[in-house]
Amino acid sequence: MTEPFPPPGPPATAVPEPAGPDDRPPPARFAYDAHTWKEIAHLLANLPVSLIGFVYVVTTLFTGLGLTVTVIGFPVLAAALTGARLLGRLERARARKLLGVRVDEPSRLPSRGADGFWPRLWMAVKDPVAWRTVLYQLIRLPWGVLTFTVALTGLFVLWPVLPFVVRGLTNADRAMVRGLLSPSDELERRIAELESDRGVVVDTAAADLRRIERDLHDGAQARLVNLAMGLGLAKEKLLEDPDVAATMVEEAHGEVKLALQELRDLARGIHPAVLTDRGLDAALSSVASRCTVPVKVTVDLDERPAAAIEGIAYFTVSELLQNVSKHSGARTAAVDVWRSEDRLFMQVWDDGGGGASLDGGSGMRGLADRLGAVDGLFVVDSPEGGPTTVTAELPWRDRSDAPDGGGPAQGASVRGRGWG
Repeated sequence: MTEPFPPPGPPATAVPEPAGPDDRPPPARFAYDAHTWKEIAHLLANLPVSLIGFVYVVTTLFTGLGLTVTVIGFPVLAAALTGARLLGRLERARARKLLGVRVDEPSRLPSRGADGFWPRLWMAVKDPVAWRTVLYQLIRLPWGVLTFTVALTGLFVLWPVLPFVVRGLTNADRAMVRGLLSPSDELERRIAELESDRGVVVDTAAADLRRIERDLHDGAQARLVNLAMGLGLAKEKLLEDPDVAATMVEEAHGEVKLALQELRDLARGIHPAVLTDRGLDAALSSVASRCTVPVKVTVDLDERPAAAIEGIAYFTVSELLQNVSKHSGARTAAVDVWRSEDRLFMQVWDDGGGGASLDGGSGMRGLADRLGAVDGLFVVDSPEGGPTTVTAELPWRDRSDAPDGGGPAQGASVRGRGWG
């Protein structure tokens, strides 16, 4: 049988288009083109827009600062800074529309990590994005007066060279927008991402705890309660009717076996023993053997990753194979795991009908969020009619460097290939 998918390699990821040189306007010309008229409109709008922003900042912000000696001062100040953020968003939109300046939207204030009214209030008060917007609005009023006067006068007096004058003024506008209304730096964006990722991890852990509690309550616990009741009845019947008591004990013995099996399945769902003892190759082969279609498993690793990364990789592939069994309609499937520099790659392929997506309701979005929470990537390629290829990527961490490293098979080679 031919290989179901091409040799492994890092998945292609989209590279964001850098802002800056690409959003430069065309060179100014004596002829009045669309860019020149947009720049003139921007300069003429500077005065009313900057006047509104200046009045808002002076009225609300300085009122809040003056009231900080009272209880209501900080709430008023926080509300004023929140409104300043909105003004900054409108200014970025105006610059994007009229000047062609592409500036990323600053990240929102994190909704987690500040439980309670006062911590959230303090977070809004010390928001650097809002304070830079306030500075922008304060310096814009004299600039707005200047640009409005020059643009309006130039339409009558400087008509031949007005495009060049307008270009110089709007370049200063572009610099102010990029300098004061853009995100602080990459660190701010990274902090926001980590805040969001931490929320995903917390929500996932809570969901897993609820699932374990539900499985214990509805499964093993209920069966053990029935077992206790059955043994109590058998004890009462022991002297009166030994044959009935023996039958009840035999039924209780069956209940014990079923309870033990449910507990083993629950323990395997938390962390399978075969993964701890023998690594990804054996654990994924075990999962593949329970899939409803033949699965070819290839694990090409010279050493085992950290236990946490190994566990995430195992459960990711396990859930993807469950999707293959339930939704794909495939005849064959394949799993490939390999390492490339400091990244661990997993690729699950099947020849089913395709059509899988992150919004398909098959758990793909949850997997993408969980991998994103640990700096991973999740790419789905599933055209209608198939085949489907899902590539997942995780950061590699050495097992010896991890606090949970070790284990019986630490340092052993886990390179293997076989059919589940």
